[in-house]
Amino acid sequence: MSRTLNVIRMQLINRQTFIWLPLIILGASFLMSLAIYAMIPTDAPKYGGGAQAPLWYFFAVGIQAMTLSFPFSQALSITRREFLLGTLLTAVLTSAILSGVFVVGGFVEEATNGWGLNGWFFRLPWVWEAGPAAAAVVYFGIAMLLFIIGFSCALLYKRFGPMGLTIVLVGIGVLLVGAMYLVGQANAWAALFEWIMTQGALGLSLWGLLLTVVISIGSFFTLRRATP
Repeated sequence: MSRTLNVIRMQLINRQTFIWLPLIILGASFLMSLAIYAMIPTDAPKYGGGAQAPLWYFFAVGIQAMTLSFPFSQALSITRREFLLGTLLTAVLTSAILSGVFVVGGFVEEATNGWGLNGWFFRLPWVWEAGPAAAAVVYFGIAMLLFIIGFSCALLYKRFGPMGLTIVLVGIGVLLVGAMYLVGQANAWAALFEWIMTQGALGLSLWGLLLTVVISIGSFFTLRRATP
């Protein structure tokens, strides 16, 4: 357990990657969104996608958490299991912080009627339809899923090289195209979209968290044979 905590400390030493850059990206995207809202001459509600920016950055955070920290952890004789667990706990902590910022921003946004501009950055209706707790889960789930995808891509590169990573990504693409073909053959697109709408943002996020767990388990078995 102490070594796992050491991994968390090691990852958080680089606060720029895990904390400051996501917050800077969030702040910049927020201010640019407000400027755009102010330039739109309408009193109708204005929504934008700028809030996605810091969430997508967690994909890059996952890559850096693997490529920059894994060799150092092995030099410190930290086991691969401890490295993975500590890294995932760091991602959980920082994703929760970002999620909390989004929820607080949503409350402020509601109190100020969209910052006096009727412009909505944090409090998007489809995300908040089940309440603030559900919104927190949505933002947390997106950040964690993108993090583990980035981490896994970097891990596959470490373990199998660029050819191996490319083959895996192409294989996933082929499977997705095959799944789309089967849905089309079954004339089930309407049923699929209806299921997605029924799940809502919260339901889809819970499925995303389940996928995060599955990828994390796969990463553990891959990491066992990865070299620094």
